Amino acid sequence: MKGSRFNEEQIIAILREHDAGAKTEEVCRRHGISNATFYKWKSKYGGLEVSDARRLRALENENKRLKRLLADAMLDNAALKDLLAKNV
Repeated sequence: MKGSRFNEEQIIAILREHDAGAKTEEVCRRHGISNATFYKWKSKYGGLEVSDARRLRALENENKRLKRLLADAMLDNAALKDLLAKNV
């Protein structure tokens, strides 16, 4: 999946620009984004501060790491069960 051209700080700045009174179409045209992207960002980052967005990204990364660890543990568990079933 392709990453965003914009980081969280830039996205929040774009949303604040809209909150300051600029029209949605104007903001989207100025920054080269679609309306769908704007509203997706608004649902995810609306009302967040920059520090909140950084914390959100850190939590998402930690969640991804923990899911990977769980998947590895489950895979090891399944392999051990198969090995035990063959020995019995």
